[in-house]
Amino acid sequence: MHLIIDGYGGDPRRLADLELARALLDRVPLEIGMAKIAPPYVCRYEGAKPGDWGISGFVLIAESHLSVHTFPDRGLLWADIFSCKSFDADRLVEAVREAFSLQEARVTLLGRGLEYSEELTPTATRRASP
Repeated sequence: MHLIIDGYGGDPRRLADLELARALLDRVPLEIGMAKIAPPYVCRYEGAKPGDWGISGFVLIAESHLSVHTFPDRGLLWADIFSCKSFDADRLVEAVREAFSLQEARVTLLGRGLEYSEELTPTATRRASP
């Protein structure tokens, strides 16, 4: 599954909070039944334009990754959660909305990677689809 969250009208202070983003990325994998394989990495980004700054962070999970990118001056947030295992998307959307006080969240859910099986074909014998 690939959950895409486009968040609008967020609290600028929360969107600028490195520790809030880190805490969210640290706790959410366990809450949705995923296994972290590394601690979250979160940093502040300064763009060339005055309003083009924010927080970016990600956490690697055994099932893939979670990432979040914020733009405090614009009240924006973009988040991606990709997993080869299904998860409670509604619960995750609510956690992100609450953490950053989003007024609106546009959500896209794609059914990616769900054909994963325990018996994968070795790379050398796998054929690409045309």
